[in-house]
Amino acid sequence: MEEDKTVSTSSTFSTSSIKVENVEQQIKELIPSLPRALEGTISELSLYQGFWCVTKYLAGAISFQRCFQAQDTDIIVASNPKSGTTWLKALIFSIVNRTHYTPSNTPLLTSNPHVLIPFLEANLYAQEKVPDLTILPCPRFFSTHFPFSALPESIKESKCRVVYICRNPFDSAVSHWYHYLELGVYKEQFEMPMENFFDVYFEGISWFGPYWNNVLGYWKESLEKPNKVLFLKYEDLKEDIVSCLKRIAEFIGYLFSREDDRDDVIQEIVKLCSLKKLKDLEVNKNGFYLSTKYPNKTFFRKGEVGEWVNYRSPSKKKHLENVMQEKLRGSGLSFKLFI
Repeated sequence: MEEDKTVSTSSTFSTSSIKVENVEQQIKELIPSLPRALEGTISELSLYQGFWCVTKYLAGAISFQRCFQAQDTDIIVASNPKSGTTWLKALIFSIVNRTHYTPSNTPLLTSNPHVLIPFLEANLYAQEKVPDLTILPCPRFFSTHFPFSALPESIKESKCRVVYICRNPFDSAVSHWYHYLELGVYKEQFEMPMENFFDVYFEGISWFGPYWNNVLGYWKESLEKPNKVLFLKYEDLKEDIVSCLKRIAEFIGYLFSREDDRDDVIQEIVKLCSLKKLKDLEVNKNGFYLSTKYPNKTFFRKGEVGEWVNYRSPSKKKHLENVMQEKLRGSGLSFKLFI
């Protein structure tokens, strides 16, 4: 790996001095110089500022980083990939819009959650030109897989709220493997055995990884600035979603009222955004996402906690648990591996 070289190369691009019209040329000059990796994924990765980004999305990712201007009312859904991102987007969209839509006419019935809360790096900034996002109504919804350290300064310095979700690394690795396998049917062949994939994933090579850096960056920020970053665990949502929804609603400024409690609004949102409900919608069974035509159905699988145990030998399980404990040592962060 040439990680030190990469960090020094990418750090020469000052975010304060770059103008929109110069971004494209600077990106073209930067990308060929970055270290690459393919092992463990279906897409080539480039190491940029210490994290692995899908090379074909890198131009948009850097453009987002350099040009995005956050507003105080923005709501940013951040996540480590394959950690419940789709679910969280559906929940947040429903919380904010609960007075505008009913379960019978919500856009979730006809649009994948990733369309309603689009990715900044892989969608909005993945086009040839920097988008004009000022025309969007407030609150603006966006999402990103970027580690906190790489986020645009405008997000860090504004009053916008960041809701982050992660999942224990064992189940996250399983979900990644199946996602790559399903996408491989449509795009490229993916033949790495899961046993080998676990090693690669825990070593840090994954979309927007290393996993540990992505998770710990938001975890530490949530401790230092709890009004800025809300840190959620997928396992907690599975165990007590009602309490988690109340936390989310309060954090983003859409607190549930007594009338909401009386009218069972929370339970309606839970039912509407359940994996079974979303998975069975026509748009998510047969629709596609982005110009790359990723099938929407690849974003919905089992959503279970503890599934990973079916794929690990006792010796491998012990080894990976030791890796996890070492990576998280001293952070105060821990994960439930079962519910």
